[in-house]
Amino acid sequence: MKATQQLDDLDKTLEVLLKDPDFRKEWEKSEAEYQFGRQIIASRIANKLSQRGLAKKVGTTQAVISRIENMTVSPSLRMIDRIARAFGKTVQIKFV
Repeated sequence: MKATQQLDDLDKTLEVLLKDPDFRKEWEKSEAEYQFGRQIIASRIANKLSQRGLAKKVGTTQAVISRIENMTVSPSLRMIDRIARAFGKTVQIKFV
């Protein structure tokens, strides 16, 4: 299964799970980390980079990229900026 199809399947599963109030409450606590991890994955796919390839551009290890994508760590703003720059982007933070 292609990575983009996996992301679409994840969206459909998430839509069902979010109907559970307890799940929704916990989900909302981790929404920012999820969206960031998803953006990294989508950007890697679009740029045809592996986790190892991105790590090399960022100056870190594949394990660190994996942990960020899997939401097992919360990256510092400095790390977020380094990742954005590896994709030729800048970071914009706003409250909505």
